[in-house]
Parts: sequence; C-alpha cells; structure tokens
Amino acid sequence: MLTREEKLVSAHLAQFISEHKLQGVEKVLDQRTRHVTVILEDIFQSQNASAVVRTCECMGLQEIHIVENISKYSVNPKVLKGSHKWLDILHHTSKTEDNTVACVQQLKAEGYKIMAADPDEDGLSIHQVDASQNKVALLFGNELRGVSKQALALCDAKVRIPMYGFTESFNISVSVAICLNSIVSKLHQSGTPFGLSEEEKDLIRLQWYRKIVRKSDLIEQEFLRAIE
Repeated sequence: MLTREEKLVSAHLAQFISEHKLQGVEKVLDQRTRHVTVILEDIFQSQNASAVVRTCECMGLQEIHIVENISKYSVNPKVLKGSHKWLDILHHTSKTEDNTVACVQQLKAEGYKIMAADPDEDGLSIHQVDASQNKVALLFGNELRGVSKQALALCDAKVRIPMYGFTESFNISVSVAICLNSIVSKLHQSGTPFGLSEEEKDLIRLQWYRKIVRKSDLIEQEFLRAIE
C-alpha cells in the first residue's frame, strides 16, 4: 500500500505525462496479472532469455522468475526492447541451496500449480490447461538439457506443445509464446478475476511513472522538499 507521500508523488508525476500515455498506463494495468507466471531455469543464451521477458510483458504478466543454479542470467538489450522495465523479475541466485527447489516451493506456498514444459507424450497438451481454477506457474528448462530432474519431481504436471513435424521441440522463446497465448487467451475469456488488486496497481503505477518521466528522481526530490 502506498504511503501518503507516495500517493502525492504519484499524482505529481502524472502531471508530466501526456493524457494519451496516462490512458495507456491504465489500460495495461487493467490487463496485468500475477495469476500466471513463468519460471526460467538456467537459461544461458541472452537472446532467449530476453525474448521470453519480452513475450511475458506483451502477454500481460507482471512477474517472472529467473532460476540461476549453473547458468547466470544475461540479457540482450536489442531483443528486450525495454520490456524488462515494466515487469517484476525475481532472481533466485542462492549459493547455499537449490534455487529450483526454493523457487518452486515459494510459488506452491503462494497457491500456484507448477507445470513443467516437457516434450514427452505423457504430458498434458498446453491447449488442455485451464488456468481459471488455479494460479499457474509455467516452468521452462535449459536450452540443452530441458527441465531439471529436481523440477520434474516437484512439478504438479507436465505440459507439452503438440508437434506435427520431425523436429523434437521449439526454441524456448517460441514455446513460451505458444503456451502463454493459449493459457492467457482462455483466461481472458473465462470471466475469472485474474487482475491485480487496487493496492498492487497503485504501487506499479508509481513505479511506471518514475520510469516514464525524465529525471523523475530530481522532480520527486524537489516536490518532497516543497511539501515538507
């Protein structure tokens, strides 16, 4: 929840933003969700990680999780196109525990059903997944090894994308795009409340205003001094 000062700062920064852009912020906020999230486990190619971040932002996700056990997360600015600025990217980088286990356990405690993307035929088709009943966390593994054994052991279900050619799997960024398009589209059509709370919107709106307004830190400092 915003403090009184933060509410005043948000209203003040809004004066430096065009009406068109303010309306755009509200439109995006109304479609943002934490009902669906994505976990990336040890993705090592920066263009892949960046493409996934961009896809998640385009599909309205507010939060994604980056697990770093053996591969460090890196980005490609040309691919990102600034999409990372509008998301909450949570990094799991502990040196003393398995970050996959920690991330999955955290999300399960928050009520998420963990679904690991795996090409095996025994998995559920992504087109059969219904996120209207449970929050869903889609877990995608390393480009070479796929989802780890630890993740498969912990997940609630495996999901696959139906394939009709000789090639075994899609590129990870394509896989994420297909999965999210299927799940999020059905979620929008389901009538299930999936949006952010008003308190969450207030916090994110202020974060975005600070990124939209040039030299917002200086403007904020001057404003706070003026109202002291």
